Amino acid sequence: MLSALRTASTRVATASLHATKPAVQQQKRFLAIHEYLSVDLLRQYGINTPKGAVAKSADEAYEVAKRLGTEDMVIKAQVLAGGRGKGTFDNGMKGGVRTVFSPTEAKMFAEQMLGHKLITKQTGAAGKPCNAVFICERKFVRREYYFAILMDRKTAGPVLVASSQGGVDIESVAAENPDAIITMPVDINTGLTRQQAVDLAEKVGFSPKCVDSAADTFEKLYKLFIEKDATQVEINPMAESSEHEVLCMDAKLNFDDNADFRQSEVFALRDSTQEDPREVEAHKANLNYIGLDGNIGCLVNGAGLAMATMDIIKLHGGEPANFLDVGGGATADAVKQAFEIITTDKHVSSVFVNIFGGIMRCDVIAQGVIAAAADLDLRIPLVVRLQGTKVEEAKKLIEESGLRIFAVDDLDEAAQKAVQLSKIVKMAREAQVDVKFELPL
Repeated sequence: MLSALRTASTRVATASLHATKPAVQQQKRFLAIHEYLSVDLLRQYGINTPKGAVAKSADEAYEVAKRLGTEDMVIKAQVLAGGRGKGTFDNGMKGGVRTVFSPTEAKMFAEQMLGHKLITKQTGAAGKPCNAVFICERKFVRREYYFAILMDRKTAGPVLVASSQGGVDIESVAAENPDAIITMPVDINTGLTRQQAVDLAEKVGFSPKCVDSAADTFEKLYKLFIEKDATQVEINPMAESSEHEVLCMDAKLNFDDNADFRQSEVFALRDSTQEDPREVEAHKANLNYIGLDGNIGCLVNGAGLAMATMDIIKLHGGEPANFLDVGGGATADAVKQAFEIITTDKHVSSVFVNIFGGIMRCDVIAQGVIAAAADLDLRIPLVVRLQGTKVEEAKKLIEESGLRIFAVDDLDEAAQKAVQLSKIVKMAREAQVDVKFELPL
């Protein structure tokens, strides 16, 4: 699976490594964890970070701030989205990252953050819930840098991305001053060598007193990246303190979903409250689901067929509401679960099932479709196109079901029908008219 919306640093790395190719949206293939959990992982690898701890209530925030023993602190809303500092909470409070100067202030801001949704440029208007805050000491630093490790398709291995301009939107740096971004591919078979780490520390501009510490930090971050099956390790900013310490002031880590079988401790850190609930349910059912902005629900088998299905829907003037791949080994029950997920989206006004039966048998799909249509009492039109293994048996099942299912053999015709019916339902909803679809239409 490709990743759904690539993170800011990944897009920057792609843009800087392949300047002629525009950044693209991809399917999700990584786990993101909260900053406080990322910082905990860094500490496990001996990486220097500011002192701090998480709080999940206002009283806990007060106690954490008190234990830090300093008057200079930062409280950060733990929401899996970029742009937290410029975000706005649904209660009107601005800023998901605030400086605080006492435990009382920490408690006050925690009360305004916890239990509320933070809306940023990455969350959309719905925002994401803040269920925890991270309170850490505020460090006054000499210089700030950007550092990330990503997987690069061009070199088929990890690439280090660094810049002397840290603590700011790295995408803006890439657009305005691309020469300020340094990329260093790493041979995954050899790993990051000490010389490479030192060279990068010098190139990015660490002072002579900090070069060795910076190189140590790079090596430890690379070790974490490899051992934890990460797809991204991003530190923004990585800082050089007035005492010539190298500190990771912030951390954003992503991990490959395909490695969940061997990274159980990492994947236990998943916060499903930050994800689309439909995607969470799909994951439980071993279905590949991505929610989109259209109104035609799509159920297919195979990622390639899913993309082709979405393309032909758009070709005929429709908009897909989702990407849902049931895979090659789905059962009738899994198909029914897929329908349940699709129909929880209130914008869906028709469903298009497009199955090519190779490994997957068409009659199994038909059984699931029929069960879903009957048990879920579907009130939206359902267009089904089946081809391949056991297709005649599948058609017979659908024909004998007596349900409102539009069976169409031709792909182009089926897509047109799904678009046509979705428009009728949409107009009926706007006019507040109840439309029943009886065979034949």
